[in-house]
Amino acid sequence: MTDAPATPGVLLAGGLARRMGGGDKPMRTIRGRTILDRVIARLQPQCDGLLLNANGDPSRFAAFGLPVIADSVADFPGPLAGILAALDWTATNRPDVGWILSAAADCPFLPRDLVARLQQARIAERAELAVAASGDQTHPVIGLWSVRLRDELRHALVVEDIRKIDRWTARYPLATVTWPTEPLDPFFNANTMDDIAEAERLAELDDL
Repeated sequence: MTDAPATPGVLLAGGLARRMGGGDKPMRTIRGRTILDRVIARLQPQCDGLLLNANGDPSRFAAFGLPVIADSVADFPGPLAGILAALDWTATNRPDVGWILSAAADCPFLPRDLVARLQQARIAERAELAVAASGDQTHPVIGLWSVRLRDELRHALVVEDIRKIDRWTARYPLATVTWPTEPLDPFFNANTMDDIAEAERLAELDDL
């Protein structure tokens, strides 16, 4: 990361976890460690500080020692609201920063070169945004976002009611960076209790 700009990260945990019966998915454990603890361990060495986007009582995450920011758009409009909240926080608190990383807080095996490769691709392709992919699937919630686009994102969310990330990113030059899926998909995310069981198995393949 020596040649890449300082890149704070936001961990998106603002969803309702309906497929897991509610609650906070990142607080589920895999081999004795919470998913959130695993995500932090992966991203802290890569990012210039981390934020947690979560709604409700922030004290439930106090043990992790991260600033907790809630959605600024009501009614759980999805990950774009969390990204907007992080962009606004960054503009106010880190005016020196031009880009932030977003990542789902339920992805326990994120790649250790995530920020470096996304920044390199964005710079090389002169893109406005960058997203991760694995196999033949893109992961738009995991990517780089320009702080200067925050007002355009707010307009898209509030005025145009755009909720899908792909609809918004399609408006801008976008770099896509692909990671291999062997020995495991680094963007595996735990949405259901079956996924938790699978994550227990995959953790044996992981060297975290």
